[in-house]
Amino acid sequence: MRPVRFVALGDSLTEGVGDPADGGWRGWAALLAAALAEHSEDVRFTNLAVSGAQTRDVLERQTPAALELRPDLVSVVVGVNDTLRRTFDIHAVAAHLDQVYAAFARQGATVLTACLPDPGAMLRLPGALARPLARRQRAVNAVVHALSDRHGAVHLHAADGAWIDDRSLWSADRLHPGERGHRQLAVRCHALLAEAGRATGAPPSPEPEFPAPTRTAGLWWLATAGTGWVVRRCNDLLPQLLRLAADELHHRVRGTGARLDLRASAAVSAALASLPETTGAGSRRPRTDQGTAPPESAAGTRRLHGEERAAPPEGGAEGVPVRRFGVGERVVLPEGGAEGVPVRRFGVDERAVLPEGAGETVPAAEAQRRRTATNRTGVPGGACAAAGRSAERTTAITG
Repeated sequence: MRPVRFVALGDSLTEGVGDPADGGWRGWAALLAAALAEHSEDVRFTNLAVSGAQTRDVLERQTPAALELRPDLVSVVVGVNDTLRRTFDIHAVAAHLDQVYAAFARQGATVLTACLPDPGAMLRLPGALARPLARRQRAVNAVVHALSDRHGAVHLHAADGAWIDDRSLWSADRLHPGERGHRQLAVRCHALLAEAGRATGAPPSPEPEFPAPTRTAGLWWLATAGTGWVVRRCNDLLPQLLRLAADELHHRVRGTGARLDLRASAAVSAALASLPETTGAGSRRPRTDQGTAPPESAAGTRRLHGEERAAPPEGGAEGVPVRRFGVGERVVLPEGGAEGVPVRRFGVDERAVLPEGAGETVPAAEAQRRRTATNRTGVPGGACAAAGRSAERTTAITG
């Protein structure tokens, strides 16, 4: 029987940072490899992940080498480093990942993907600094969900859950799992692959082999490697992050913070819509550890398929049919919501849930007239903000 060929692509998470063994790093991918077949010698494992890698690095450097190995299984877990750069561009992230997933799907490999927690929350940054990073990571996760669907990947949802708050699962740097965290990732990936018939060995053990790092070890990391990491991020990301934080505070004071989420959601939709049509296999729905459709993106969006209806937000009305909107038309929000939200074209038979039954569309000029008339009637100033929050709960269709 031919050995199972498993190739791991990505950044420091897949390289194994946080799980030291034999003078180097081991990590979740190595733990998973040993459990893919009944006998570990029947698995050929190659780890091409490199610390600091971004999606472009995976596409241009790691993917060509991996394709030459013709893997049966390839893991592609990357994207956090993109969010930590001033050059962050969700369109580029989507294009890079789409090409990577497609290349392996065409070769017949099973693609394993994962969404990840946002680094701002893990580092416990102040709210104004953490929210822009969280918005970026949610955008990356939304793209990973959609592309996992598009290419039939096996997908692990690891962006939230109890494990995020369990500090015993994380290493001293707070960004990478410790041994217990890496083992949990391996166990969860194994369960998904076993369900898909891609793993036949016994699950990896969740119990650690080595004691957890001491507080002294954590302080030593902060004084050595941690200091260098902080300096690099200060030179690259910090100036832009401060500008994003200022913008965040500006919108928060004005009560228009929902616009930032809507803007991020629109960018994700545009990035996915700009991708070329798939030409080969890989349009299957992914297996995930949630048993449901992909979870919400930056502004509460998720993909709808065929005749599905969106889940009503907070017990709201059932999904209603939508129509194609003309250029310049806007959705009129309920409760005198003066601020129309720009909409995009929807596919045939798709459904959308509008907040509290709002479903009327009018030309932009008419929307402006109604805003003027509403303001003259003395609608409380908070109506626009309330409508914005309602719009944030709206389930949008991503293409």
